Amino acid sequence: MKAFLALEDGTIFEGKAFGARGDIYGEVVFNTGMTGYQEVLTDPSYCGQIVTMTYPLIGNYGINIDDVESVKPQVKGFVIRELCKTPSNWRSIEDLNDYLVKNNIIGIEGIDTRALTRIIRDNGTMKGVISTDENFEISEHMNKIENYEIISPVDEVTIKKMELQKATSKGIGDGLKVALLDLGLKRNIVRSLNKRGINVYIFPAKTPVSEILAISPDGIMLSNGPGDPKDCVEEIDTIKKLSGVKPIFGICLGHQLTALAFNADTTRLKYGHRGCNHPVKDLLKDKTYITSQNHGYTIVDSSIDPETMEVSHKNMNDGTIEGIRYKNVPLFTVQFHPEASPGPADTGYLFDEFVELMRRFKNA
Repeated sequence: MKAFLALEDGTIFEGKAFGARGDIYGEVVFNTGMTGYQEVLTDPSYCGQIVTMTYPLIGNYGINIDDVESVKPQVKGFVIRELCKTPSNWRSIEDLNDYLVKNNIIGIEGIDTRALTRIIRDNGTMKGVISTDENFEISEHMNKIENYEIISPVDEVTIKKMELQKATSKGIGDGLKVALLDLGLKRNIVRSLNKRGINVYIFPAKTPVSEILAISPDGIMLSNGPGDPKDCVEEIDTIKKLSGVKPIFGICLGHQLTALAFNADTTRLKYGHRGCNHPVKDLLKDKTYITSQNHGYTIVDSSIDPETMEVSHKNMNDGTIEGIRYKNVPLFTVQFHPEASPGPADTGYLFDEFVELMRRFKNA
């Protein structure tokens, strides 16, 4: 069955449908990871987006029950070069096509994903539609494409009530409790804390500060999440109130919201950073790490207040800010994903630094 991908600039790609059937609108972005399509599909940071995988063969190891980052796929649509029809992996329980059908996610295969990626790189992220209508006419969809907006994505993906995830093993964080503000978290953040012996209390994004502090946490974790950080007005206010009260570690959207809470500014990147191979330099260690990333916004360098903020990490590709340490409060944040999944585990040391920060603060 035919399928079509059309962009707001009028570009049309014709391919083959897989997954669900129908029409779906969203922002069209690309991910450069060679593996990890299941984690990409279930990453809440992709809420409202049609994701293109640049690696040509997708679906080769099927779908399993262990590697999901949330309870269901979060992408609006999925674009690939070639769908593997015969996946092979001992953990696989179904193929990618059946998984998308079950979760009502529309996909298109058989298009030149490299050409699509070049268009996005040259022109920036664009809105688009995937349609499985055999008689597709772009003129019938252009109004919906142009008027598409991602509205309140954090509210859509955050947990609905507090949830406790107990430590899965003993580790350097034994005896510590972390309150995790769910802005659209990847579950591997929880796993990364649990395996260090930390009990994690996950809170909805708009939880009042009094409820968060009621559990007497040793630290606060701010998760990743989707959308424009400036839309998260209540969450920014929450971070302001929590700053200095307990040690805080923020990732991705949590990193951006913390900067806004300290009166810095954010701006949209032309096409974002999405993949498992982004080099980031830790300026304090004078060492470069390969990181996993998924974001479309960045902190404006010139808006950093040197009296209260210090840039700790820089992107080696484009020089954008990848980490900030705050001088007068026990707080640090990074733009990339130290929990990876998919991706390299090079920067997992940041969770250990968070544990040490909590211990110092607790014993002060």
